[in-house]
Amino acid sequence: MSHILAAVDFSGVSERVLENAELLARAQGGRLTLLHVAAPNPAFVGYESGPQSVRDGRARSMREEHSALQRQAARLRERGLDAHALVVEGPNVETILREAQRLGSTMIVMGSHGHGALYDALVGSVSAGVIRGASCPVLIVPAGRGA
Repeated sequence: MSHILAAVDFSGVSERVLENAELLARAQGGRLTLLHVAAPNPAFVGYESGPQSVRDGRARSMREEHSALQRQAARLRERGLDAHALVVEGPNVETILREAQRLGSTMIVMGSHGHGALYDALVGSVSAGVIRGASCPVLIVPAGRGA
């Protein structure tokens, strides 16, 4: 059975990522997992360190992100898909690859922000990193206009 992993970041391209992932999951009759990678907070190493207000704010942000993703998965389930939501904190590329492997994903669907060649050369591209490291096919949805 197929298992589509849709990596979403709540940016403008995320809706198009979800649309494409839904089409693929329907066509293949498989499972769809929505993954949001929450950026690690560089201000502190773990939840045991750093000011309480920072920890509280980060926890609130994670809850909000998880709730938003759960709502998206619920809408997909209402339309008959086997859809699940997952929020994981960590570095984007490594986390997407690790979760795809752990879940046995047969395809990864994700967006590209199209920052440009200079940005990608200096900072790196999440989509390029996932393509290089993935053991399954990766569909990149371009940001396009207005995303």
